[in-house]
Amino acid sequence: MAGDSWDEAYQQNAVPWDIGRPQPAILRIAEWGGLVEPVLDSGCGTGEHALLAASMGLEVKGVDVAGTAIERARAKARQRGLSAEFIVGDVLALDQIDRLEPPFRTVIDIGCFHTFANADRPLYASSLAAVTDTGSVLHLLCFSEHTPGTDGPRRVTQGEITATFSRDWDVESIEPDTFAVSNLWSGPTPSAWLARIVRR
Repeated sequence: MAGDSWDEAYQQNAVPWDIGRPQPAILRIAEWGGLVEPVLDSGCGTGEHALLAASMGLEVKGVDVAGTAIERARAKARQRGLSAEFIVGDVLALDQIDRLEPPFRTVIDIGCFHTFANADRPLYASSLAAVTDTGSVLHLLCFSEHTPGTDGPRRVTQGEITATFSRDWDVESIEPDTFAVSNLWSGPTPSAWLARIVRR
C-alpha cells in the first residue's frame, strides 16, 4: 500500500496489528537485554515498541509512512511522559530522512517487512544497512507461511528472509513465533517468524 492507503487504514481504525501494547516477542527480547541504544523502530505504527524502548531509558526513534499513526505515537509519548521521537518517512529510503541521525545499534521491525512487494525487499535491506553499523542487530517479526488463509499481509518463508538479507547482513536465527492481533482479526492466531539479523 502507498502511504495514503496506510494513513487511511489508521484513520478508519482498520489495523488489527495495532493492539495497544508491544508484541510478546519484543517484550521477551527487551527482558533479556536485546535492545541496545540507539534504537530504530522501522514501520513503527502507533509506537508501542519504540515506547517500550523509551520506558527502559533508551534513545529511540520511530519511522512510519502513515502520518496518522505517527500523530498517535507522539500523543502516546506525551501522555506517558516518555522521550521518543516519531518521524513520518519512507523506510525504503531511511538515509534520506532528516533528523534520523544514524547509526542505530538496534532495529525493530514488527510487521513491516511482510508488507513489501518482492522488488522492494532488497531496497529495504539496503535502506536498513545504510543507517546501521557492523554488529547492529535487526529483530524482525513477520507473518509466516504457516498462517492459514489469505487475509491480512503476505506470508513470508524462512528462505525469503535469508535471501533478502544475504547482502550486508547475516541471518543468525529464525525461530517460530506468533503475532498478537486485535479482535479485528477473525482467524486463528497468526504464525510468525522471529529473526535475529546482524549487520556485517
